[in-house]
Amino acid sequence: MKFIILGLGNFGKALAVRLTELGHETIGVDNNMQKVSQLKDRITHTVCMDCTDRSAVSSLPLKDCDAVVVAIGEDEASSLLATALLKQLHVKKIIGRVVSDLQRTVLEAMQIEEFFMPEEESADRLAMRLDNSGIVDSFKISEKYSIIETKVPERYIGMTLAQADLTKRYNVIVLTVLTLSKGSEDGLAKIFRRASGIATPDTVLRQDEVLVLFGELSDIERLMH
Repeated sequence: MKFIILGLGNFGKALAVRLTELGHETIGVDNNMQKVSQLKDRITHTVCMDCTDRSAVSSLPLKDCDAVVVAIGEDEASSLLATALLKQLHVKKIIGRVVSDLQRTVLEAMQIEEFFMPEEESADRLAMRLDNSGIVDSFKISEKYSIIETKVPERYIGMTLAQADLTKRYNVIVLTVLTLSKGSEDGLAKIFRRASGIATPDTVLRQDEVLVLFGELSDIERLMH
C-alpha cells in the first residue's frame, strides 16, 4: 500500500518509519528540511514542501495513494488548511490528527470520517497503567471492550491456559503471551517484545511474561486482583 504522511514531528516520524518497516511505500512531507533529511534513509521517499501550498501538494501522487495522514500537531491552523486542501483535491481517504475539541468539530464539519487523538489516547493508556501497576499497556477497542497487557498473576505461574481456565472463570480471552527483554537500539535503552504466537490450551504461563487479554475491563481487573 502507499501512504503520504504530512508532518514529520515525533508522531508523524514514528508513523512513517513504522509503515515503511511493515513494507508499505511511504512518502513523508514536511516544511522543515532538517526533519526531512533525518528520514531520507529510513522511509521510502521524503519531500520538503509547504503542506498548505496548493500547487506543491498537487504535485504529490495523491490519486495513487491509499490514504493521506495529516499528522501536523503543533500548528492547528496549518493542519486544518492542509486537510481542507486535500478535501478540495478529492483525496479518497484522509485521516486527520486532532489536538483539540475545536479542531475535531471542524474536521467533522469537513466530513472527515477518520481522525485520531494520539495525546488523548496516550493519556488514557498511561492513566490505566498508573491506576493499576499490573497493567503493562492497554488498547481500547470500544466503550465496552479493551485489549490489556498484564503481568502473569502469581497464582497462575507454571499452569497451562487449560489449567488456569481464565475464559470460564473471568470471561476473558488470552490472545498471546509476550516475553520482554532489555536491549539497545540507536544507542538508546529499549524493551524488546516477542510474542509466542496464538495462545493454545497448552501454553504455559511463566514468571515475568505478559498476557495479552481481550475482554471487558471489569472482568480483566477481577482476574488481576
